[in-house]
Amino acid sequence: MAYLERASPTLKETLLKIYRAEKPIEVDQHFHEFGSIQYHIKYSVSDPDIVHVSTSTLLETQGAVTLKEISSHTYEVITNIAVGVIDIVDPPRLGFQLTLALHLDNIPRGKGDSQAMNNNNNRPIRIVYHPSEPFYVFKQPEKITAVFPMNFKDNSDVVIATSFFQELVEVGSQKEMGKAPQCSWSPIPPLQLRGEPVQDLTTNSGFVSFDITSRHVEGKRLDKTVWNLLNFYAYVKYHIKCSRGYIQRRMRKRMDSLVKLLDNTSLEDEADHQKENGRCNYVKEFVKVPKGKLMMKQRCKEMTRRVKISKFRIKINGCARFRFNQRWIFLPKFSSKPSNKSSYTKLD
Repeated sequence: MAYLERASPTLKETLLKIYRAEKPIEVDQHFHEFGSIQYHIKYSVSDPDIVHVSTSTLLETQGAVTLKEISSHTYEVITNIAVGVIDIVDPPRLGFQLTLALHLDNIPRGKGDSQAMNNNNNRPIRIVYHPSEPFYVFKQPEKITAVFPMNFKDNSDVVIATSFFQELVEVGSQKEMGKAPQCSWSPIPPLQLRGEPVQDLTTNSGFVSFDITSRHVEGKRLDKTVWNLLNFYAYVKYHIKCSRGYIQRRMRKRMDSLVKLLDNTSLEDEADHQKENGRCNYVKEFVKVPKGKLMMKQRCKEMTRRVKISKFRIKINGCARFRFNQRWIFLPKFSSKPSNKSSYTKLD
């Protein structure tokens, strides 16, 4: 249940009526507000300087209605509100948790007091629907503004949320969205939140504001508007979660496509490399000459050169195995019976 730090409109109206009355009037009024909160105002002509205000909050447990206990912190806050003006009556009125005695004679009268009351009426109301997620509501001419301080732990959530808020403001400013509450976003808090707790005004994603007009709270729209405001934090978290999942799916899909592209490129390069290597090997094999034949040819050339420059008749063992072209070398005719004058030189 939301805890509302706000004043009771009926209580305020009744107390102002008693305070501004020219003559003391008899008041004994009992009423309920916000479902489980009840008030009792007692003002007697016999004691025109003191107004007794009693209040209690009912708690329903297992079909039985009991009174909630008031903490010591609450008593401390009450005693520090206005010293000498508000006193705690002990014991309280029967059936109530707390009874206060307001000393009207100690309340200053004049323009300054009226201005202070008006300023107090315009102060923001701090609402805590979810733990550690407060937001503020304050009244402006012809509208009520709700301000949400936005904080996120992860840097990625801050980026997604900031982008979402800016897009929300842009979409809300379109003509088709004229009936929706006007939305605005700012990295700094509005001026109306000055003096509020520092921990609430320290954010990393700025402040989102909605302007609620009378048409947004007419009839059945009131429940829907209140529900949307109370669950705005949950809606933003859901949007961030969905956006993060969408981005991760797109990144995985993109990575898979890049991996496939790289694999296809590697296969094509390998196929081209194999083709080039195959052509080179084919050319090499085509022009390759056996080493034995190459050496034999070189020896034949060397031998032919020596024979050409030789002035002696020589004998070459195993020369019959070669078929020399007559254009290369001329071999003289040898007789079967050498003469005595003839001599041979053996060629190694």
